[in-house]
Amino acid sequence: MTQSKKVEKTKAEWRDQLDPETYRITREKGTEPAFTGKYHDNKEQGIYLCVCCGAELFHANEKYNSGSGWPSFWQPSVKENIATETDLGYGMVRTEVLCSQCDAHLGHVFNDGPRPTGMRYCINSASLTFQKEPS
Repeated sequence: MTQSKKVEKTKAEWRDQLDPETYRITREKGTEPAFTGKYHDNKEQGIYLCVCCGAELFHANEKYNSGSGWPSFWQPSVKENIATETDLGYGMVRTEVLCSQCDAHLGHVFNDGPRPTGMRYCINSASLTFQKEPS
């Protein structure tokens, strides 16, 4: 599902909507400790949505076990819902992954993933909500 209108809220509105940990990660560019997120080992079929605005981001068919401790995907399911920015924090040069619809921090993308894309979208579970496919 591609959204057309940008979601914009004040800090106070985001704080009212999100729990403190989700706010820290999605709105303040935080991260969760490796192997602690609720989706890092999820193997169910379905889609991963932005926890802040509900934009579709990844499909379970694009998820793989990277061994990094965070849910990893080799491509987004709706490319238009993903944005990237250069992240120079912590003395590193990385590519930050954001929801293009609401600017939520999702994680980072690296070029050490599997074929066919060679990409590893390393995403915080706290940035996602999962919608299981009906059986």
